[in-house]
Amino acid sequence: MDNIKSIHFVGIKGVGMTPLAIAAKETGMKVTGSDIEEEFITDIPLKNAGIAPLIGFSEDHIKDADLVITTGAHRGFGNIEVLEAKRKRIPVWTQGRAVGEYMNGDLFKREFIGISIAGSHGKTTTTAMIATILVENNLDPSFLIGTGSIPSLGAPGHFGKGKYFVAEADEYATEPELDLTPKFLWQNPKIEIFTNIEFDHPDIYKSVDEIREDFLKFANKIPKDGILIAGGDDREIKELLKDYSGSKITFGFSPVNDYAIEKIRYEDGKMFFWVSSKGTSLGEFTLNVIGDFNVLNALASIIAGVEIGLSLESIKKAIGKYKGSERRLEFVGSLKTGAKVFDDYAHHPTEIKRTIAAVRKNNPKSKIVCIFQPHTYSRTKVLFSDFVTSFYDADTVILMTIYPSLREKKDSAVSSELLVQKISQTHGDALFLPDESSVVKYIDKKKYGDNTIIITMGAGDVYKISEKLDFK
Repeated sequence: MDNIKSIHFVGIKGVGMTPLAIAAKETGMKVTGSDIEEEFITDIPLKNAGIAPLIGFSEDHIKDADLVITTGAHRGFGNIEVLEAKRKRIPVWTQGRAVGEYMNGDLFKREFIGISIAGSHGKTTTTAMIATILVENNLDPSFLIGTGSIPSLGAPGHFGKGKYFVAEADEYATEPELDLTPKFLWQNPKIEIFTNIEFDHPDIYKSVDEIREDFLKFANKIPKDGILIAGGDDREIKELLKDYSGSKITFGFSPVNDYAIEKIRYEDGKMFFWVSSKGTSLGEFTLNVIGDFNVLNALASIIAGVEIGLSLESIKKAIGKYKGSERRLEFVGSLKTGAKVFDDYAHHPTEIKRTIAAVRKNNPKSKIVCIFQPHTYSRTKVLFSDFVTSFYDADTVILMTIYPSLREKKDSAVSSELLVQKISQTHGDALFLPDESSVVKYIDKKKYGDNTIIITMGAGDVYKISEKLDFK
């Protein structure tokens, strides 16, 4: 550790890699990285940090690096740069291990109190909310958040002077080909937050039971003086808690939880909600993002703030400063024809359903057009029937061609065309438009007015559609 002064990142534009690179550069480390030429949402944060990715992958990129950090994409351990690093006997870490090593603090000669946020949905938002609360209370936390820009924080990665280290905790495999260890098991936090547990990543997991078992392993890593903050309304978390003997706090809508949401009110793109704890009212909180699921994310963040000793009043003030994250129901702008355009990362049926429902609840009289790009053949195939029923609150559903993972081969047994056929049996307006250009032509032709909300949705590059639309 003492000899590491320069780090090279293979696949530096990935949303898990960019925060690591930015945080490392802030410590004074020399940072280099490589990736494909394609534009990513992380391009701007990297540029702002003074990091210019090398284009493509080459043995020549591994020069004077003391450490190489790689991602599971771009062939993982089989990437030409990783192989060259190993040939030169340069240590190689995966992104998942790096998060754990950063939080551990040895690399940067620091000691941290780790706060890890895990869950099938809501990790990014909850992590960003907690980091915002800590920043607004002048605690200067270090944080790693898997997205692009975050208005309340700026960059998705930061190495602060404070004692808290806040990071997303991903249940996905460390390296899909060679190391199936869940990424979050590299982390050793004092506080863990579980938002929810649902079946996902069918390329790695065979059932939700396997996922829940890994979450339990993670929970069991919490030290005796630590705490698990868990979504108490979630079915799988309820099952997990039966086998967990450590200290815990539950939250949710049900009054049986330690912290419960009493009431929610939507108004002009904001949300007002009231919280009680064991019969005592904690008063009203304000959020500048919409969605009942975001109220749950906020409540988890509020509890984390309470647990580290912040006052309720300071937490209330700080949570109001959070204004969303890139690709999380992000307002892109208004078209010249009047329609409002939003973009969201939702790629799982539950996320889709909740996001559209939130937009419908906040805009009951608007027409909602959802443009969805399915992500990975494996997820689309295994959750096919769930996807079919996910678009209930949308007036028009447009499906694009499946965005494949770099880790998987094409599966001709599943397609967006087949999904549209099934959706059309119960939905009045569903169609397949294969690519970006065909979607843009369709929107231009429709001339949607100010009574319409368009949402681009998916974990692929669907957000790039907005770059070709005609905004005011």
